Amino acid sequence: MSVTAQGLPPIDSQPPVRAAPWRRRRGGILTWSALVIAALLAIPVISVLANVFVPSGGVWQHLASTVLPRYVANTLWLVLGVGTGVLIGGIGTAWLITMCHFPGRRIFEWALILPLAVPAYVMAYVYTDFLQFSGPVQSLLRDVTGWGPRDYWFPDIRSLGGAIIMLTLVLYPYVYLLARAAFLEQSVCALEVSRTLGCGPWASFFRVALPLARPAVAAGTSLALMETIADFGTVSFFGVQTFTTGIVRTWFSMGDRVAAAQLSAVLLTFVLVVLVLERTSRGRARYFHTSGRYQRLPGYPLSGWRAAVAMAFCFLPLALGFLLPVAILVSMTLRAGDNQFGARFALLAFNSFTLAAVTAILAVLLAVVMAYSVRLRPSRLGFAANRIAAMGYAVPGTVIAVGVLIPFALFDNALDAWMRAQVGVSTGLLLTGSIAALVFAYLVRFLAVSLNAVEASLGKIKPSMDDAARSLGHGPGATLVQVHAPLMWGSLLTAGLMVFVDVMKELPATLIMRPFNFDTLAVQAYNLASDERLTESSTASLAIVAVGILPLIMLSRAIARSRPGAAAPFP
Repeated sequence: MSVTAQGLPPIDSQPPVRAAPWRRRRGGILTWSALVIAALLAIPVISVLANVFVPSGGVWQHLASTVLPRYVANTLWLVLGVGTGVLIGGIGTAWLITMCHFPGRRIFEWALILPLAVPAYVMAYVYTDFLQFSGPVQSLLRDVTGWGPRDYWFPDIRSLGGAIIMLTLVLYPYVYLLARAAFLEQSVCALEVSRTLGCGPWASFFRVALPLARPAVAAGTSLALMETIADFGTVSFFGVQTFTTGIVRTWFSMGDRVAAAQLSAVLLTFVLVVLVLERTSRGRARYFHTSGRYQRLPGYPLSGWRAAVAMAFCFLPLALGFLLPVAILVSMTLRAGDNQFGARFALLAFNSFTLAAVTAILAVLLAVVMAYSVRLRPSRLGFAANRIAAMGYAVPGTVIAVGVLIPFALFDNALDAWMRAQVGVSTGLLLTGSIAALVFAYLVRFLAVSLNAVEASLGKIKPSMDDAARSLGHGPGATLVQVHAPLMWGSLLTAGLMVFVDVMKELPATLIMRPFNFDTLAVQAYNLASDERLTESSTASLAIVAVGILPLIMLSRAIARSRPGAAAPFP
């Protein structure tokens, strides 16, 4: 009898290995649960697409002939402008922080992601107050020069260009985070080989490091562009007409849900183009590390003017995207903040925290169910269910809101009519009149955040851990609670915190779907800013920013320790 390298008989002479009955049975239950979850979360997209060919009574034709070309043009310019900005800012800062020594690098390492805690619409409110005619900048300019109102030209921040700048400042951390993680994972061997072949630092970056990091850079850019397409608060406040503003206007001002759904379908096409474009351009190219040896990264020392340029390049986005806005918000709040800071503000904060906490807990639980079902019983069906469930993150909040309201309103009306006829009792708006529909919309939008984190963490746990737990008599549930959960606790907490922060910042879905007389901090900030009460909106805006800071710092520290074989890339 032949023997394998492990000293065991060859596979063909052994009895077939069958999955344990409990694994097959529980795995099947979890797989079907994951399919049900994916089907429910796909309802908004299906609802939107189902209304594409429904007659809209001439409203769609009116929109197509008047404002649709403007929606397309402005959305395209936003995508191009923000895409260019986040690529330059995100890749440049990630490479400097990962590969170079210069003063302040340790601080910039985690501080550069702080702008992600500032919602784009808050950034728009802050810079409008700071740069408007009666603001401190123009007032100081007139005092110093003695100019009158018509003696000088000053750029208008409330414009398409201003929206591009605001979105770039808050979205470049997506590219920075993923590009930095990709650079940290690269082997020094590839860089050293390029240097021996005559490549200088710049050539090594463009010809070796950047191509290896292309999938991560593309993923970060796609996230930033999807957030750009989904943005409502910034473009609405700046008066830039895009698909998102058009959807809200069609739904509320015109009261036409079919035309709003048709606009949503066009916007969904934009999102799909963004997702497919990079994958198509990549073709069959693949990006692998062929070395398993990880040494300390070289850490090129910078001094003199080079160090000054690196510091300035890293400080500029941090200052404009976080330090200056937060300083202005604090000043505005202390000077003349929200006069409803008492009981009314406490209620707004409670509403926001309740929505964020409930959604975060449900998102983590659903993500664990879906990821664990694939671990117990790997199948194409299970993988497909997980990808369908994660699809919502690519869908703007306005589209999800429209897609949720249409079927949920039909269900509420049908249930109310049936209860009236059978029992004589009215159920009212059971789903759309409560936070249930809003929480469901949040889950559709942000489940991908928790699912990706849980899948990555669960994938790092060796299958032998499951076998050891099974040999000790633990079933799938006990193994998950007693073995996997403690090992994944950090990732579960991170996933929950990230969903919590995203829900706190979410504006379009909240604005459209919130129950009557149910406001949040985001809605309060938007309503006050829309009434040109920018100073009062600073209180709610500052609270939203404060909530997002701690999770982002934790995330940055986790990435810094992610390189194999070292706690940090270099001392």
